[in-house]
Amino acid sequence: MQRQQSDGLAYYQFETLDMPHGVFTRLGGTSEGHLASLNLGKTVGDDPANVTANRARMLAALELEPGAARTVWQVHGARVLAVNGVGPGPDEEPPPKADGIITDRPGLGLWMRFADCVPIILHDPVRGAIGMAHAGWKGTAVGIALATVRAMQQTYGSRPADLIVGIGPSICAERYPVGPEVVAAIRDAFGDTDGLVWRDKLGKPHLDLWAANKRALHEAGVSQIEVSGLCTATHTREFFSHRAEQGRTGRFGALIRLPI
Repeated sequence: MQRQQSDGLAYYQFETLDMPHGVFTRLGGTSEGHLASLNLGKTVGDDPANVTANRARMLAALELEPGAARTVWQVHGARVLAVNGVGPGPDEEPPPKADGIITDRPGLGLWMRFADCVPIILHDPVRGAIGMAHAGWKGTAVGIALATVRAMQQTYGSRPADLIVGIGPSICAERYPVGPEVVAAIRDAFGDTDGLVWRDKLGKPHLDLWAANKRALHEAGVSQIEVSGLCTATHTREFFSHRAEQGRTGRFGALIRLPI
């Protein structure tokens, strides 16, 4: 990924994705204290005015007005929402529940919030469609990556082989020890845990969310995949991390849009 800066904000872009997008860091916002400074989450105890200002700053970095972007209420599931028009804006309360969002509407932005879960960004340059998914361990286990690919196939006629996908900054396997229930869920989802779960020197299992979602995408027929390799739990100066900051943290954003 390449690091970009705009009006005090810092964000990362995938080298293989040729459309306006960014995975934004926590830098360049108005929030204070442990939520400093570009917190985009309204459920973490921040002043709503700060969150509204931060969301507007993020959208402006990709030349979007507040009313020209849609988001979802992320619930760690596999529902994918197709949006075809401009909604009430980034502060719609509450937005519809889903963990995937897709569109083929030029100029419409799609965005989500993260703090260790995986942002997955999808682009179909042939059909002119984009998508985004939120994949924590639960979303990974229930197949949100596959569901988003299938939704783009069914809604826009996308071919998996045409999709270009970025797996964004999230918690890395080294920083992500998990319990037996997570291991069991991943085994049930993939049939095995080879290359997805490994044990440290103390025998504690660790989950590799990047590898799991890359495997899911490959099994869906996607071959063009770029993995960021940026660990949110390691780089807390740039990213909010629920695990590293023991839940006392904000939410960073990922934003994409089709050119007009």
